[in-house]
Formats: sequence, structure tokens, C-alpha cells
Amino acid sequence: MATLGHVAVGVVAARWRASRPGSLPLGVAMLGLAALSLLPDADFVAFHLGIPYSHPLGHRGMTHSPAFAVLVGIVIYGALRMSGRPALLDALLATLVVASHGVLDAMTTGGLGVEFLWPMDPQRFFLPWRFIPVAPLGARMLSPRGLSVLLAEAVLFLPAWAYAFWPRSRAPATG
Repeated sequence: MATLGHVAVGVVAARWRASRPGSLPLGVAMLGLAALSLLPDADFVAFHLGIPYSHPLGHRGMTHSPAFAVLVGIVIYGALRMSGRPALLDALLATLVVASHGVLDAMTTGGLGVEFLWPMDPQRFFLPWRFIPVAPLGARMLSPRGLSVLLAEAVLFLPAWAYAFWPRSRAPATG
């Protein structure tokens, strides 16, 4: 999957969080949660290190698992607690955003599946609903096929983008 759908999840989560007490400024939250939505794809480095795709450290391996999302949430929780900020809601939201990455990738039309059960089982899975076109990797993303995948993803996630960026009405001024 290209990045548009993953980032859409992050900015939607940030928009939702912004309406709750104790939230960060919306732009900061959007950048942070968008980055977390992409974190599982840090495993693309494995291709450059010669690690096979099918290895737990390979693409869509351990970093796409719920266990990894929980670990990230624990780190976020600890960092927020140490900074004196409210932690539980933001850590749970971060966990869900990171976990969404594997779920969305398991809905794509290609690849080897997602290692949902890491570290207990290296088996990879797809969800029964596979309607998100798989994105080509690397520079091939700029090919005609890659651009068509980006367009399909933009259309698929348009409602999420609209929710995230649609202007909100301001509370009436009281005088």
C-alpha cells in the first residue's frame, strides 16, 4: 500500500484527538500521528540489508504486528508520563494508529501477507477483504502503475482526508 492511506489514518486520529482536552496543537498531532502511521514501514531497510522479505525482520514482518504496536504505545506512554503530559489516551491512540498499518496492508492485493502473530508465529496473513491495490516499491512508485495505485488510494481514503482537513466551525464569541 502506498503512504496515502496510512497517513490518512494518522491525520484522522489527530483530528479526533484535537477535540479532546489536553491535546497537542492540531498540526503537531497530525505530524506525529502521521509519522507513527508510517513507522511499521521502517522495515523497508531490510531490503537494503539483504534480509529476505519473508523473514520476521523483512517487510510486513514484526513491525506490522499488534505486538510491535503495543511496544510503541508503551514507549509513547512512558515518554508522555515523563514529560508530565496526559498519557493513557495518547498512548492508546498511538497504538491503534501503528496497528492500523498492518491491518491496511493485509487488505492489499499483493505481497506475502502480514505477520500478525509475531513473536509467537511467523505465519503471514491477509484479510478476506483485499481491495487496496498493492503499491510498487521504491522508484517504481513513480511508474504509471504506481501513480494509478496512488490515485486509487486517494479516492479510497478521500472521506478520511475530508474529515481530517474539513474546516471546523468555531464556537461563537461570547461577549
